[in-house]
Amino acid sequence: MIPALVLAAGLSTRMGRPKATLPLGEGDTFLTRIVRTLQAAEVADIVVVLGHEADSIARSLEHHNLNPRVVFNPKYQSGQLSSVLAGLGTVDRPGVSAMLLTLVDVPLVSSTTVRAVVDRYRQTRAPIVRPVRGDQHGHPVLIDRSLFDNLRGADPTVGAKAVVRAHVSRAGDVLVDDDGSFLDIDTPEAYARILGEL
Repeated sequence: MIPALVLAAGLSTRMGRPKATLPLGEGDTFLTRIVRTLQAAEVADIVVVLGHEADSIARSLEHHNLNPRVVFNPKYQSGQLSSVLAGLGTVDRPGVSAMLLTLVDVPLVSSTTVRAVVDRYRQTRAPIVRPVRGDQHGHPVLIDRSLFDNLRGADPTVGAKAVVRAHVSRAGDVLVDDDGSFLDIDTPEAYARILGEL
């Protein structure tokens, strides 16, 4: 089993309001779009990690009749790694071989990309599998179970990035043609630009 973690606990300081509940075309929000994409890619277990304004974000999911598992991270202000660990504590159980990790800032990933990442992992068992395009690397990132303890021991000031970078490989890099995989929307300007293109 390969569950997915969606990190949506942050303060959204650059955006000025929670990204998770921002509208994103056809009745979706950033977060509901991500959950629907993961469902379309047949990810069976989706866990959303919440922190800042958790109640209103959880209500938004319920309003859209989406029922991923929701985990509250009481340490969300201490940085992104705390949310990774809160989610990891929920998904790590017997039978889990890896996890997908993605951010609420990256809502436009296609289900085709999610499937490509999972398929590459099943073919290669690379410890890190990620979408790439040129020198860009995107989301979701798949992390093999063998690295879960590395995440638990990671430096909070650096976060999961150091673990990912230390274990990337050619086998785990999946070439994709999916702008959404590389599009991090975290400012009002970026958000306005994307709305104009949808």
